[in-house]
Amino acid sequence: MIDWIEIVRLLHVLGACVLIGTGSGIAFFMVMAHRTKDPASIAHTAAIVVIADMLFTATAAIAQPLTGITLALNHGWPLSEGWIALSLALYVFIGLFWLPVIAIQAKMRDEARASAQTGAPLTPRYMRLYRIWFACGIPAFLAIVILLWLMTARPEIMIWAG
Repeated sequence: MIDWIEIVRLLHVLGACVLIGTGSGIAFFMVMAHRTKDPASIAHTAAIVVIADMLFTATAAIAQPLTGITLALNHGWPLSEGWIALSLALYVFIGLFWLPVIAIQAKMRDEARASAQTGAPLTPRYMRLYRIWFACGIPAFLAIVILLWLMTARPEIMIWAG
């Protein structure tokens, strides 16, 4: 008989893999498309990225806190436990960067699509959106690496004195 908490743990690990894998894959393909400066290539890549973010990243982003909280409560770990509280705070921090990126990617796609349709070069608006998109990725990626470390190491962290 399969233990349901082991299924929850598997879903939590898979969700983490999807978040880091899809996030880094999206970043790689968007950067590579951007480097071509070809609006049609960028529009095509961005269209796929928007779908991937909604299909994979959003699903995993919803599942992660649900599975993580379930695991913590099952193990008797209070959510105020230092590494858990810090993990939850980092998750919110990452979300604050990811949510605008969803809209930015769609706008980048639309800008590149318009340039491709008219045969015009990429617009200054596209370039500005790309810089913002790229800048949002750096702290979010660093935070997810720290978050993964917290999940695996579960260090003793004192956040508040009791």
